[in-house]
Amino acid sequence: MKISRRNLLKATAITAALAASGCSSRTIEGTAEIKEKVTVEPDQWKTAVCRYCGVGCGILVGVKDEKVISIKADPDNRSNRGLSCVKGYYLGKIIYGKDRLTKPLIREDNSKKGTMDGFREASWEEALDLIASKLKEAHETDPESIAFWGSGQQTVHEGYVTAKLWKAGLLNNNIDPNARLCMASAVAGFMATFQSDEPMGCYEDLDKADVFVTWGANMAEMHPVLFSRMVNRQKTASHVKHYDLTTRYSRTSATADEILEFVPQTDLAIANGILHYLIENEAYNKAFVEEHCQFKAGTINLGHAINDDYDTTEIGQQADANWTISFEEFKDSVKPYNLEYVSQLSGVPVSQLEALAKEFADPDKKIVSTWTMGVNQHTRGTWMNNLIYNIHLLTGKISKPGNGPFSLTGQPSACGTAREVGVFSHRLPADLMVANPDHRRYSELIWNLPEGYLDPISKPGFHTIKMFRELGNGKVKFLWSMANNWAQTLPKTNRFRGIDTDGKGVIDGFIVVSEVYPTRSTEMANVVLPAAMWVEREGMFGNAERRNSIFEKCTEPPGEAKWDLWAMVQVAKRLLAGKTIGDKDAFDLLYGKDSMDIWDYEADDLKADQTEVCRNVFEEYRFFTNPHLHPNQEVQELGKQLKMKTKQLAPYDEYLKQHGMQWPVREVDGEWLETKWRFADGEQREGFDQIGVEDYGVKGKKDNLCFYKSNNLRPTVFARPFEDAPEKPDSEYPFWLSTGRVLEHWHSGSMTRRVPELHRAVPEALCEIHPEDAEAVGINEGDWIIVKSRRGETKVKATLKGRGKPPRGYVYVPFFAEETMINDNTLDAYCPISKQPDFKKAAVKIIKA
Repeated sequence: MKISRRNLLKATAITAALAASGCSSRTIEGTAEIKEKVTVEPDQWKTAVCRYCGVGCGILVGVKDEKVISIKADPDNRSNRGLSCVKGYYLGKIIYGKDRLTKPLIREDNSKKGTMDGFREASWEEALDLIASKLKEAHETDPESIAFWGSGQQTVHEGYVTAKLWKAGLLNNNIDPNARLCMASAVAGFMATFQSDEPMGCYEDLDKADVFVTWGANMAEMHPVLFSRMVNRQKTASHVKHYDLTTRYSRTSATADEILEFVPQTDLAIANGILHYLIENEAYNKAFVEEHCQFKAGTINLGHAINDDYDTTEIGQQADANWTISFEEFKDSVKPYNLEYVSQLSGVPVSQLEALAKEFADPDKKIVSTWTMGVNQHTRGTWMNNLIYNIHLLTGKISKPGNGPFSLTGQPSACGTAREVGVFSHRLPADLMVANPDHRRYSELIWNLPEGYLDPISKPGFHTIKMFRELGNGKVKFLWSMANNWAQTLPKTNRFRGIDTDGKGVIDGFIVVSEVYPTRSTEMANVVLPAAMWVEREGMFGNAERRNSIFEKCTEPPGEAKWDLWAMVQVAKRLLAGKTIGDKDAFDLLYGKDSMDIWDYEADDLKADQTEVCRNVFEEYRFFTNPHLHPNQEVQELGKQLKMKTKQLAPYDEYLKQHGMQWPVREVDGEWLETKWRFADGEQREGFDQIGVEDYGVKGKKDNLCFYKSNNLRPTVFARPFEDAPEKPDSEYPFWLSTGRVLEHWHSGSMTRRVPELHRAVPEALCEIHPEDAEAVGINEGDWIIVKSRRGETKVKATLKGRGKPPRGYVYVPFFAEETMINDNTLDAYCPISKQPDFKKAAVKIIKA
């Protein structure tokens, strides 16, 4: 695709298409003015990747006098091809906020938790000693009482080093990432259907599709660079159509050909309706289904994970149970979902439902489905992921250019870090599971641990909501959070800030927060560690199309701020001092000369060369995915048995050389090649860069697929019915509330609100409300209102003319503003399989303030 920012903007003059480029017209003018005033040229340009969403845009960072002075999109990065959104254009400013944290802080007055009062400055040595002693004390008293909350914003290296300390050093699985709040349902869906995580396609699919289906995905604001590619495809190919399935008209809706506005939760029914249509009309791909698919059913009538003990109940423990069924049994499971019934449930006209079903039924149409939080933040999020895969599997529209289901990621390394290196409470690196004894043994071999050493972590630890519920209950006595802002972004936030009586344990618990700026979470800390940010250290992110990209260190962090990886290893050194594993020193075995070799013994510190540290950490992680590289024959044999060769990684320096690579990779005649479409055959023909299926002992045919990690090499089509939301509007709380983001701000706003241009563009969070609802309540534009649920209330200004247009009975509030704690109102019920909470459906009332 030959496209530049200039001709894209010319081609998409309407407001929604400006959103596709990531800019409003006013912002574009402001950007141009600023660029014209820049007269200082950088001394050098360094390669990096954007700090925000999971698109993983390549960035070039202009450095002069060891300071970041300019940013431009990287034309050699194959994910964004020289495009960037408005946040990306101002990216360099996130490191220069006036209130950067520059020294460690220790709280001396616990009664002042919830504020930034009660702290004193401390040395790093004092802070690290205190953290290590508190962690050790809690662990020795009760191994279950410690927890780590990581992040899809940590680098691959930071996540791997942390997971190794928690799982191998402390034999504890109470480690989970904030990706549990955004991508866990996608993870569970991938693993259930394919036994392998992450999409099989790539961004090039957006340049080749005939039909786009956005399932609960406001790409125009959340993934604007990808949306620009979709708009470009629409503009340059007149036959292309876009169907937007949504509960609220958004900027993405503005360019859609069909907007299917449905009642919250009834996306389950819509997907089943499409499946019903395909089968009843014999419009599915029979040959593909017979050759590739298997069918299963699972536990239904799951109830809702509202109570703290849900996971231990009989139904909670059976939530992910499944069994094989026949195609005829699957057909019976979708039989009730005729389009008339689905229309009654969802509110979508039969004509629109039928039009969408016919697109999937057409064998000549290439279709890309994309989704984000509308599907994943869902009490049946795993089911919705499975249902979207079902549609693509029944029609054979998968793993081919322009055809496929594509889960879009919310964070820069939710894939590369949270999902791939074992930061989830139920995972080990590279798709391995703590509950699988072969997976534990393979990890022991990679980490040179005695056989059976990891058996104490054979059960998953606390997932995110369980972790924070237990912090509130007092069972978790030590929590370390890194690169996230849980006290603003969790659902039912006031419980986890100690504001109500259930939160007493949060006040008593010992909390460490590694952060860049003061946040709602640092207010709850006992120790705050000032962190190096983005290009103030070296690292790697893994994006939504499986592309791992390196960002180089460009400048020094301010004051005494330090690399999070350094801080974690310093604590590990203190915790493991004097301990042995087998006949080896525990620290040497995990981080030192007997493993990844990142410790300088003479300096008694991490090695000074960050590139060397990152390379050494990555090379150890590579063994998990490339077992044939490991000198131990037992590793190679068990890795082959576990099919670990399916996520190969190239040598670390290759990622800088190529400006990122998509796994799996392979080496051919000394050249490292990436993979665009997984599960496709191994022939080298136009549009394909595949791993040969012969590597997995399977003989493939031309244009055939090989689902090499699925059970029996067959992905699963799951029977997943409609089940209602845990909370619905009623006479007392008559409105649906949904939370989300806006284009200019990212997550909790701790970075973007410190960029003057972005803050001026959107200085406050507003509550979108339908004009007729506003009139009924007596509300005018800009009035202060109270949004109140059964869990809390929030004061916020109303808007009747926001970017989004909610239907009657529905309000929307973004969560980026720390002064507008909208998540106090949200419900912490979660998907029983993925454990991801539902931020999109809470019942509220609206009161004029």
